[in-house]
Amino acid sequence: MNSTEIVKRSLKRRYAREKRFRLYGRSAVFVGFIFLALLLTDIIIKAVPAFSATEIRLDVRVDRAALELPATGRINQEMISTVNFGAVIKQSLRQAFPDVTSRKDKKLLYKLVSSGAEFVLLQQLSANPDLVDQKTLRLWFKADDDVDTYFKLGKRTSRIADRQVEFIGELEAGNRIRTAFNSTLFSASDSREPEQAGIRGALLGSFWTLLVTLLVSLPVGVAAAVYLEEFAPQNKLTDFIEVNINNLAAVPSIVFGLLGLAVFINFFGMPRSAPLVGGLVLSLMTLPTIIITSRAAIKSVPPSIKEAAMGVGASHMQVVFHHSLPLAMPGILTGSIIGMAQALGETAPLLMIGMVAFIVDVPGGILDSATVLPVQIYLWSDSPERAFTALTAATILVLLGFLTAMNALAIYLRKRFEPAQAI
Repeated sequence: MNSTEIVKRSLKRRYAREKRFRLYGRSAVFVGFIFLALLLTDIIIKAVPAFSATEIRLDVRVDRAALELPATGRINQEMISTVNFGAVIKQSLRQAFPDVTSRKDKKLLYKLVSSGAEFVLLQQLSANPDLVDQKTLRLWFKADDDVDTYFKLGKRTSRIADRQVEFIGELEAGNRIRTAFNSTLFSASDSREPEQAGIRGALLGSFWTLLVTLLVSLPVGVAAAVYLEEFAPQNKLTDFIEVNINNLAAVPSIVFGLLGLAVFINFFGMPRSAPLVGGLVLSLMTLPTIIITSRAAIKSVPPSIKEAAMGVGASHMQVVFHHSLPLAMPGILTGSIIGMAQALGETAPLLMIGMVAFIVDVPGGILDSATVLPVQIYLWSDSPERAFTALTAATILVLLGFLTAMNALAIYLRKRFEPAQAI
C-alpha cells in the first residue's frame, strides 16, 4: 500500500468522524428542543383554563326592603357596609330555583356560586349607592371552583353532586352561565378559594423585592469590580477576596436565606416576609455574579485605549470612568440583568425569611408583608384543590415571560452598545 492510499484512508476516517460528531451535536440539540417543547406544551395546556372563568347570572333584589335599609332618606356607604349580602345572594338563588325546598338541596344550590359573590355585590353598591333605587340588578358572579372545573374538564368530578348537575343544566337552558376572561388572576391576591385567587400581590412583591436587589447589588457589585480590577494591589489579600467571591457564586441559595434569617431578622430585627429583607438576601446571592461579570467586562476593554488615554495626560481615575466603564457597560448590564433574572426565580432563600406566609393584601412598599411569584407557585402547587393546578401553570407562564423579557433586554443592551465598544 503506497503513501497516497494511506493518506486517502486517513482522510476518509477523519471526515467520517467529523460527520458523526456533527450528527451527535445536531441530535443533542434536537433532543433538547423536543424536551423543551414538551415541557412548554404541558405547561401551556395546563395553564389555559386559568385564563377563563365560569360565571353565573343572577337577578339580585337590591331594594331597601330586601337589603333591610331605611325606607326613606339617602343611602350611603356606611349603611351598605352593614348589609348581609350573603343572605341577599342566597335569596337570589332561591328565586331562580323556586322548586328547591329541602335543606340539603338548598346547601347544594348555594355552593354553585363563589363565596366571594357577596363582596362583588358590596363593591358594586358601595361604588354607586344610587343602584339601590333600581330594585333589581342583573349581575354575573363567579361560579364555585368545583363548578368551574366541571365545565373546563367537560365531565363530572367527585365534588359535584347529581342535584347540582341538574341545577347547572337549568342555568344553561336559561342562558345564565357563560365563560369569561378571568381578570381576577391579575387583579386579586392569594386566596383559599381558587376562583378568587390571583397573582397581583405576588407580582408587586416581586417588583419591590427586585427593586431593593437592584439598588443594593448593582452599585456595590460594580464598585467592587472596578476596585478589584483597576485599583486593588495584587497581593495575598486580594487573591483571598477573589477566591471567596468565586466560591460564593457556587454556594447554595438556601445558605443565603439562613444568613438573612440570622442577620437581618434575628440580629437587626427587620420585619419578616418584607421585600426589604428579601431584596437584601437576594442582593447577597446576586453580588458574586455581578462582580465576576463586571470584572470580565472591564478586563475585555482593549489595553490600547487605556494607554492612549494615559498618553494624552488622563489620570487613572479618568481612564477608568471616561473610557473603561463606558466601553464595559454592555457586559456589566448583561451580567447584572442575568443576575437579577436569577434572583427573580429564586425560592429557597425567601422561604427561610418567611415570605412563604399566606398574604392576602397587596404590598404597598418594601416594608409590607409580601410574597413573590416563585413562592406563590410553590404554595399553589401544594394545594389540594384541582383548580389550583391551572393557576400554578399560569403563574409559571407569567414568571417565564418575565425571565424571557429580562434576558431579551440583556441581549438588546449588548447589541445597542456594541458600536460604542468597537470604537
